[in-house]
Amino acid sequence: MAKKTIRDLEVTGKTALVRVDFNVPMKNGEITDDNRIRQALPTINALIEKNAKVVLFSHLGRVKTEEDKAGKSLKPVAEALSEQLVRPVKFVGYTRGIELETAITSMKAGDVLMFENTRFEDIDGKKESKNDPELGKYWASLGDVFVNDAFGTAHRAHASNVGIATHMDEVAAGLLVEKEIKFIGGAVSNPERPFYAILGGAKVSDKIGVISNLLDIADKVLIGGGMSYTFLKAQGYEIGKSLVEDDKLDLAKSLMEKGKDKLVFAEDFKLAKEFKNDTPIRIADRDDIQKDEEGLDIGPKSLELFQNLIKEAKTVVWNGPVGVFEFENFAQGTLGILEALASQKDTTTILGGGDSAAAAISLGYEDKITHISTGGGASLEYLEGKELPGIKIIDEIN
Repeated sequence: MAKKTIRDLEVTGKTALVRVDFNVPMKNGEITDDNRIRQALPTINALIEKNAKVVLFSHLGRVKTEEDKAGKSLKPVAEALSEQLVRPVKFVGYTRGIELETAITSMKAGDVLMFENTRFEDIDGKKESKNDPELGKYWASLGDVFVNDAFGTAHRAHASNVGIATHMDEVAAGLLVEKEIKFIGGAVSNPERPFYAILGGAKVSDKIGVISNLLDIADKVLIGGGMSYTFLKAQGYEIGKSLVEDDKLDLAKSLMEKGKDKLVFAEDFKLAKEFKNDTPIRIADRDDIQKDEEGLDIGPKSLELFQNLIKEAKTVVWNGPVGVFEFENFAQGTLGILEALASQKDTTTILGGGDSAAAAISLGYEDKITHISTGGGASLEYLEGKELPGIKIIDEIN
């Protein structure tokens, strides 16, 4: 079912409450990656062009105590957004109260305002993250329509998404959420085939549901990264000092039994005796890993295998790097997969957030992938086939 979006809203002169995902990484008060801000610009600009009064809010990090608030204000984000929009963004350093209310009622059509980190409400009873009904009702009272453009939190029922929507007559998806539904939801529900999934990252346990669901709908599931070694050990291979979840060996066996030929594993690996970039490297097949070695990347044969499979595909979803891409000497597998995806002109290529998305952006492939998700956990739950509360509520209200 198509979701109601901001295209369907008449917002001229109305106050549009917009939940964005500005949970950006920061260091010493400086934003180190503004991708999530840039991804929200189409929705914000569209509302400005429709002469709405745009009220933005987001969480930033986890806040449990007063001490946690240090370095978690959204003020630097509001300043960065102002630069991106090339227009003033008024920042109100409160999550409720007369100053916030007055600032909103004083807005004119086309104005943009951002209020403080919604997680500041978690200091006294987790009111935001536990979807306190009074808080959701209060925030809803500040506007006329609600737009959810925060896919990164759509898998959680918080006061700032489900709570507000429950008390609004008009609720719509922002353009970013619409895009996430189109690509990730489309890959799960109706992919162009062949549909291949590539799964990496550290742990099988993080992606149990994803692997199981994708084995039902994908034509092949390629496994790399740290999770490879749990599967290898389950097959009886020596994995040395490689990352492993011994308590998930039986699970790995059951997934292999379910997947059979659909599952494709790396055939060789880059091995080292120390977990660092500047260390001697040995490349060996999966049946030749020594007890004092650790697998830190897929090897050249595996990369060629994965790249050739990518060339066959019409849809590819990738979540999780296939090596320790933070180390230059062990980034070749991840980089090679990015190069293969970028070269596929007639293939829909989707990165499911998290580390693989970070790798694509940091390595300069952002503009060469069809869609890079902004939601790590939300992307994974969507790939599992779960309903996301922040998206489901849009249908329920409409």
